Amino acid sequence: MRIQIGYNLRFQIPATTPVLLLLHVQPNRYHFLQPERLTLFPNVPLDTFLDVNGNLCTRLIAQPGLLTLTNDAIVEVDGHTDAVNTMAHQLPIQELPINTLPFLFASRYCEVDRLTEFAWQRFGNGPTGYQRVQAVCQFVHDHIRFDYQAASPFKSAFDAFTQRQGVCRDFAHLAITLCRCLGIPARYATGYLGDIGVPIDPAPMDFSAWFEAFLAGTWYTFDARHNMPRIGRIVMAYGHDATETALTSSFGPTVLQQFTVWTKEV
Repeated sequence: MRIQIGYNLRFQIPATTPVLLLLHVQPNRYHFLQPERLTLFPNVPLDTFLDVNGNLCTRLIAQPGLLTLTNDAIVEVDGHTDAVNTMAHQLPIQELPINTLPFLFASRYCEVDRLTEFAWQRFGNGPTGYQRVQAVCQFVHDHIRFDYQAASPFKSAFDAFTQRQGVCRDFAHLAITLCRCLGIPARYATGYLGDIGVPIDPAPMDFSAWFEAFLAGTWYTFDARHNMPRIGRIVMAYGHDATETALTSSFGPTVLQQFTVWTKEV
């Protein structure tokens, strides 16, 4: 299956501003039939590097005026839905790989300490492993109402839990937090997710957020918002939460004027 992905972003930059971008697909993970090519107008020097989570980052100094970022690529994927393994077991803490342990702890948007008691009361006596994570997803899917108007860069997992409304990042943050409370490493993921194999969503296309849980030695994909395996999910960045996966970070005032994203089968 071939999927065309890309975006067109336009910012108003009032003054010379350093900017960091996480606008590339995870490196060395996908086969490209048409490679990504980040284009800036006006053109400025770029510096690329890998961060601690293996995400491909771009650093630049934006000049005053309009800054337009475009990218367009074609990725080849297997066309299968997200892997499901209901028999995947939960590893004891002492058997987890060292590099998964940081994904058990609280982070900026995932307050493990505030939800641990609830998590064990709700899920502690039920199934473990993959089925426990799926139970978490079902709860979050039913508990939160999706609403673009409820989006906020300040909303945490606990806020989403109490307010019961939010966007895809809030579904992911709450599910991640509950998994960590239960001793299951969970990491935040952001990227492209088109309407492939499902009814077309009439809302404008956007980047999406979901999460992965570490079970039986493998990271498995889960999506509490949609709560079903999907086709054509393409990861851009991983992190402990949305703090580490912000697609654009500016160290000065910027105003987003245009935001267009596409991901579709071709």
